[in-house]
Amino acid sequence: MDYKKSNAPTNTVTRDIMNLCKDTGNIYESIAIIGKRANQISSDIKQELSKKLQEFASSTDNLDEVLENREQIEISRFYEKMPKPSLIATQEFVEGKIYYREPSVDTNIED
Repeated sequence: MDYKKSNAPTNTVTRDIMNLCKDTGNIYESIAIIGKRANQISSDIKQELSKKLQEFASSTDNLDEVLENREQIEISRFYEKMPKPSLIATQEFVEGKIYYREPSVDTNIED
C-alpha cells in the first residue's frame, strides 16, 4: 500500500471506542489488530526510507566531513510530515481495509 496517499490525519483524533470494537466485538482485539498493523507499516516505512537514504551514504567515515544534501533533507522532511503508523493503521481499520482472522476459530480443524 502506498502510505503517502493515505487519508489518515496527521494529528491525533478522538475516536469512539464503540465504533472501534464494532467489527471484533472486543476493544482489546481491535487495539491488538491496529497495533500489529502499525508495526507492519512502521517496518515498511523504515525499509523504504533506509533504501532512499543509502544513496546518500558516503564511503568515508570522517566526522569532519558533513555534507548537506538538499535532496536528502527534503526526503527526511517528507517522512517526518507523514502521519504516524498508528494513525495510518487506525484509519485503515476504521475503513475496513485490514484483513484479520482469529486462529482459534479455524473451520479447517477436524475433531
